[in-house]
Amino acid sequence: MGFINDAKAQEAGKRARQAFDNGDYVLVYKFIEANTNSKATAPMTGMAGQIQAVESNGWMLSNMAASEGKALTGERVALICLFRRRP
Repeated sequence: MGFINDAKAQEAGKRARQAFDNGDYVLVYKFIEANTNSKATAPMTGMAGQIQAVESNGWMLSNMAASEGKALTGERVALICLFRRRP
């Protein structure tokens, strides 16, 4: 995945574990990935790894919204994901 995406996945997994251990039933998480060409169709491997890190800690992706923006550092894609505890 790459150093930055690995670190983001580890942090997402850590936060998901904490929310699960706290007894939360819903987790809303924002994932951000740099995108060199937002018009291209391609796998978002960094995002996939982060979502998998959350799901591996007892959560299931329920809903997702995406947005795209430009900042001084370049184009970014953000996914806002709603996870629910696995039954």
